Amino acid sequence: MAGTVAILGGTGQQGGGLARRLAQAGVSVIVGSRDPDRARETVQSWAASRPIEVADYAGAVAAAQTTVLAVPFESVDTLLAAIGPHFAEDAVLVDVTVPITFAGGRMALVDVPEGSAAEHVRATLPLRVGLACAFKTIPARLLAALDAPLDCDEFICGDSDAARARAAALAALLPGLRTVDVGPLVRARSIEHMTALAIAINRRHKVHDARFRVVGI
Repeated sequence: MAGTVAILGGTGQQGGGLARRLAQAGVSVIVGSRDPDRARETVQSWAASRPIEVADYAGAVAAAQTTVLAVPFESVDTLLAAIGPHFAEDAVLVDVTVPITFAGGRMALVDVPEGSAAEHVRATLPLRVGLACAFKTIPARLLAALDAPLDCDEFICGDSDAARARAAALAALLPGLRTVDVGPLVRARSIEHMTALAIAINRRHKVHDARFRVVGI
């Protein structure tokens, strides 16, 4: 079981969609924010089916068994340095970040020395905290549209069987979402490229919700 779930960056489109969908599934959710007062105003406007708590980043992490990292990639280093000491025992972090930039109307993946955003997070995260990645290829707009069916697969990788299982259990709570375990954390490199591919498909075909389904398994 995921237990209490903290979502850092939980008022953004992607984080907010996850927060509300998980709350609908009966999960105890805490939105972590650098500005809890402002975040609380946003959360109160959602009229969620289950109360969603709000705390600063450190407080949210300390109260959760599973933390979802849904902040912009450029914020990751500063945030992890601040929250590292606050993770609970047996905590797992689920990384949702993708190092994509948009400039001059062009999209690009940032070159991350470790190979992927997830591997960069692993290099920065305390060793005692498990790491998985999930929810990277689901369009943020779709997550935020609570009445829209997800109807897709989601790829999960991680640094241990336990971390992947935690992420898979979380994803399984979202109706219409099937998890596909792709193994070790290095697979995040492929997943993050698939996110860029989905965005490119959306832009080329003037749609918003392109996503993936694997056949044959």
